[in-house]
Amino acid sequence: MRYQSPLRILFYINMLLVVLLVGYKAYLNLFEPEFEALHTDQIERIQQRTADKESFSFAVVGNINNSVGIFERQMIPMLNASGVDFLVSAGNAVTDGSEDKYRALHGTLLHLTMPYLLTFGANEYGSFGSYRFYDHFGPHYFSVRVGDSRLIFLDSTGKTPWKWQLRWLDDLLQDDQSGQRLLFIGHPPLEASEEALFEQDEDYLQPAEFRAALLDAIKRYRINAVFSANLSVYSNTGHEGTQYITTGGAGGLVLNNDVSFYHFVKVSVKSDGTISTDLERLEVGQHPVLKTLESLWFFIYSLFYVGYVNFFLLVSLFLVIAIKLYSVVFVGRNYYPDYDLDPTPWLEKPVRVAMFTNNYLPFIGGVPISIERLRRGLQALGNSVLVVAPRYKDQPRQEDHVVRVPSLFSFGENREFRLANIFLPRLQKRVRAFRPDLVHLHHPFWLGSLGLFSARRLNIPAVYTYHTRLEHYAHFVPLPGMLFRNLISHALIKRFANKCDGVIVPTYSTEEYLRMIGVKTPTFVQPTGIEYQRFRAVDEHEVDKLRRSLGLTDETVFISVSRLSNEKNIDFMIDALAALKQQVRRPFRFLMIGDGHQRQRLQDKIESLGLEACCTLVGSVPPDEMPTWYRLGDVFLFASKSETQGMVILEAMAAGLPVVAVRSSGIDDVVRQGFNGFKTPERQEPWCEQVRRLLEDDPLREELSANALQFARDFSVEQFATDVRQIYAEVQARFHKDRERAKAAFHRSRESV
Repeated sequence: MRYQSPLRILFYINMLLVVLLVGYKAYLNLFEPEFEALHTDQIERIQQRTADKESFSFAVVGNINNSVGIFERQMIPMLNASGVDFLVSAGNAVTDGSEDKYRALHGTLLHLTMPYLLTFGANEYGSFGSYRFYDHFGPHYFSVRVGDSRLIFLDSTGKTPWKWQLRWLDDLLQDDQSGQRLLFIGHPPLEASEEALFEQDEDYLQPAEFRAALLDAIKRYRINAVFSANLSVYSNTGHEGTQYITTGGAGGLVLNNDVSFYHFVKVSVKSDGTISTDLERLEVGQHPVLKTLESLWFFIYSLFYVGYVNFFLLVSLFLVIAIKLYSVVFVGRNYYPDYDLDPTPWLEKPVRVAMFTNNYLPFIGGVPISIERLRRGLQALGNSVLVVAPRYKDQPRQEDHVVRVPSLFSFGENREFRLANIFLPRLQKRVRAFRPDLVHLHHPFWLGSLGLFSARRLNIPAVYTYHTRLEHYAHFVPLPGMLFRNLISHALIKRFANKCDGVIVPTYSTEEYLRMIGVKTPTFVQPTGIEYQRFRAVDEHEVDKLRRSLGLTDETVFISVSRLSNEKNIDFMIDALAALKQQVRRPFRFLMIGDGHQRQRLQDKIESLGLEACCTLVGSVPPDEMPTWYRLGDVFLFASKSETQGMVILEAMAAGLPVVAVRSSGIDDVVRQGFNGFKTPERQEPWCEQVRRLLEDDPLREELSANALQFARDFSVEQFATDVRQIYAEVQARFHKDRERAKAAFHRSRESV
């Protein structure tokens, strides 16, 4: 197990906390029961509880602010035992108006054994909460008759125009016959007798015209008491015959001192019409030190003024960012290779390699052929190789070096792509029994993921060869094409490569791509080898026989080798050759070698363009026969942009064919402009022009043919296997050196503890 530093452990703990808190918020939003128009039911319950009573009582709380520790766990039991008939929130029952806060409040209020009513306050309005309050509870301003008393709720947030509310209040009270009138409004209309922490003018009722007009209406209609919240204090002030009570002690920013403390107000309306209010204080009884610490906590809390969940979420996010910044700024990095590595001990003994691939022979493709050549080359050097690959219908019967995995299902027109059953227990047993020294992965998913898992279980290094540009295979993936092409494919490659201990790429351009997407794993540029001598040792009688069977005479022969699939860009070549046919007199023949799910569509296209006489879809050709087919040709044509190297191009060069290809990352390092071929942009005119040059200029074609032959000589399978063996040794040396360094650091850490 790799050593984990305390800083890294703290980072993962915070990430876990972030995930849990986000999950909690998602739970509140998605899984809590729905509720609407609660005030309708609450008013009916209030009237039922007070219908036969000559007097009643209720509690007024302010600034609940979704408090769990104080309001839900300590104050609600007091309220339930107090004997009051109902509860009124004077405002700020939630931290803000987001949906999760309303759902959390609903869960808290379910602990009450009495009905309740809420005043629409500043926090209820925040975060676009006005429509949520309306949906979940009711209108922003309303009135209810309880016994001989009238309870009036106003909106102080500015959501409802104050002039409209005062007109409504006039209409309501002009003919009102109630004996007592009680008003609830979130912002206090009068200054509190005690100054609150961070008190601002905006904490009181605004604008000044609204405040003045409301005070006048309170006086004219002889409203007995006005209850407000929005300040974390308790204040009871008499003004022109009306009690103005500010109560902000149900939660929120309470400092727990003589001015700001936890409390609620008990209001008693007696049968003779008198109203009395009693302060009910919640004694938390901390030690003086804890009291000081709590005051400091609330100061920090006030800087954010959010709910506890949001507060911890923000703190965790800040810690994650801080740890990341620390690692970037203060943790030293050496961006150069470790030149002290000595791979010699791992080169002196044979290596046992387990290879994992999503396709393999008899499936014909660049990746299976590359794997097979590497396997043969490594075994010729005295190493052992075990290939874990899907099972195929026509696979060889005797394969001691292959573990065939049955498929869950296959797809493609010819069922050529197979999803192997990676869940078979016997796979892991077979790999463990092989006792590999290293795992070599050829795909970044499925069997590749199983191989990476096996490497971690066995505590051995994992090497990944980047064969394929996944973004060009979006049409095979059941996801939106642009999403896979522009985001998922690159993220998948980056994540997988960074989990490995070494990455092999066939060209420098593909190495540059990996660096651009953020791959930091050590990378080795190693072109795939070709069987150079086999492509030179061709029986000319077999070539002549094949030429006669195809009806070839003295025309120039263009060859291309590719799977007949969208990402191979074969339509481009067919369209270009149709245009070329109209421009030249010299006859040519195009042989397209390969098979795939697009074959019939491409054949129909050839016929529709009238190219049957000069364009032939040959179909699949066994690998052993490919040297003979290459020798039929004079020029190799290629248009695919999904290659990482273009191994068939090297094979064509080994057969002495110059190349005309569309420029891409896998082509740039193989085709040297004007030396062994031409590479052009994906535009018909320049591509056709270079094909035409090689068609009509025999001396140029012969010169480039000789250069292509010379270039391909350096890519033998033997050299390929030797170079990969050297890469294995370097990866093993680095892996074991890192492991010993981590062990030493771990022991030093334990000793210091």
